[in-house]
Amino acid sequence: MARLTILFGIILILLGVLSYMGTGSKFPTSLIPAYFGVFLGLCGYFARTTDLKQRALAMHIAVTLGLLGFLGTAKSIADYIRMKQGVQFKLPIAVEEKAAMSVLLLIFTVLCVRNFIQVRRARALSA
Repeated sequence: MARLTILFGIILILLGVLSYMGTGSKFPTSLIPAYFGVFLGLCGYFARTTDLKQRALAMHIAVTLGLLGFLGTAKSIADYIRMKQGVQFKLPIAVEEKAAMSVLLLIFTVLCVRNFIQVRRARALSA
């Protein structure tokens, strides 16, 4: 899961930087996905250890970050759908960026939770 966390971090960094450049570097809030990506990448880096407690802590922090990021941007998925139906938004690139961030973080969170469940079941079977 550490590599997957780093991968999602890199994708979010790219999303933030490309969106920032796509706005003509006028809106620094476009970099918010990049900040989430940096933190996820760091969590993934710290999870690349043989110490089970440190790995678990890093991954729990990462999934909490992912969940909070998803919850903070979830409304943008509905906004994106409304935008595709013809509703005009002042900054359509911001709607698209937040929706992409929301979907990415949802996928990340679901994958992490599935992994946590698999690990817990494996421990229960071996005990």
